[in-house]
Amino acid sequence: MATVVLYARDGCHLCDDARAVIERVRASERFVFEEVDIDGDDALVRDYGFRVPVVAVDGQELFEISVDPDALRSAVRG
Repeated sequence: MATVVLYARDGCHLCDDARAVIERVRASERFVFEEVDIDGDDALVRDYGFRVPVVAVDGQELFEISVDPDALRSAVRG
């Protein structure tokens, strides 16, 4: 089963949009979903601060700023 990780921060409307797309896809596809708040880790802020939201599937960054639902669906199916 695929693992989808959303790197996000509080107060980020684009992060809210990305989460909503992930949840819609999750309604029809099975995968593990994790969300990481980057603000709790200086290294994550350095790596993702200007790029959030970033979405990785099985460790590979696939989306930045916006999430394409069809591409996400394809990625979690393998």
